[in-house]
Amino acid sequence: MKKIIKVLLSILTIIIIAVIGLLLYVKLALPNVGKPEEITIERTSERIERGKYLANHVTVCIDCHSTRDWTQYAGPIIAGTEGKGGEVFDQKYGFPGSFHARNITPAALAMWTDGELLRAIGSGVDKNGQALFPVMPHPNYGKLDREDLYSIIAYIRTLQPIENKVPASVPDFPMNFILNTIPQKATYSKRPDTSNVLAYGQYIFTAAACNECHTKKDKGAPIIGMELAGGFEFAIASGGIVRSSNITPDNETGIGKLSESDFLQKFYHYNDSAYQNPSIKKNTINTVMPWMMYRNMKEQDLKALFAYIKTFKPIKNVVVKYTPGE
Repeated sequence: MKKIIKVLLSILTIIIIAVIGLLLYVKLALPNVGKPEEITIERTSERIERGKYLANHVTVCIDCHSTRDWTQYAGPIIAGTEGKGGEVFDQKYGFPGSFHARNITPAALAMWTDGELLRAIGSGVDKNGQALFPVMPHPNYGKLDREDLYSIIAYIRTLQPIENKVPASVPDFPMNFILNTIPQKATYSKRPDTSNVLAYGQYIFTAAACNECHTKKDKGAPIIGMELAGGFEFAIASGGIVRSSNITPDNETGIGKLSESDFLQKFYHYNDSAYQNPSIKKNTINTVMPWMMYRNMKEQDLKALFAYIKTFKPIKNVVVKYTPGE
């Protein structure tokens, strides 16, 4: 009996040592995406203009890294806060921790090299080698054309500097360990020619990270089999819970019956000169969808995006758009 207990204790000790070793490896040796490249991105007018378009109307970096006015529909950006950071993504949104959008104005990034910014955007590792939680979808951005990321970097370097110290993000356990395993080396692609509509649509879909908000998640991980079926919950400032729409091609609960022109109108409706953005009262439905930014996406890009989304598997999923607060 003593011999059996001794063997079991030995096995348990080995298991404990192995687990500790694994945790130490994950915590100390990861993320491992390599050193930042030694590059200097020339800030040409073409790059800055392209970066401005992407950051404001496709990847919408300016959306999460600014202050939004939640007293109005769709939370338009408050002028003068562009890039200052501070928006919080925490447990009330289903995230495994409290994650803060960083200040990306030159006031905060002056000491960052272009290579460090490229690594952060495309691989999810900051200047100090720390992993970034993919609320900024770096796994998506690392698949884009390197030149597009260069353009975004060139553009954010031109933002008005704003002094704003943002609190550090704090992941919950066990995400504080898992987080280090998420960053991967970027696998840049070439932006497809616009004539290849589906490939180009996939590229825009990846850049806009539509899957991030339109796929329900469990503790930060997308639920397999529910891609684009909606239901991601957001606690909103006016009170209550709003949920993302089902954008699969399902005819009953998704966008299956929408025509291309219907799809475009959902965006361009907010550009109509007659449109007046309503104020939002307590316990009134709002949306986190940044319509005021996406409304200026190019028609060619929206058409390609629509064509690509229509290739997804239709998923029947009735989404209750809004549940008022108490």
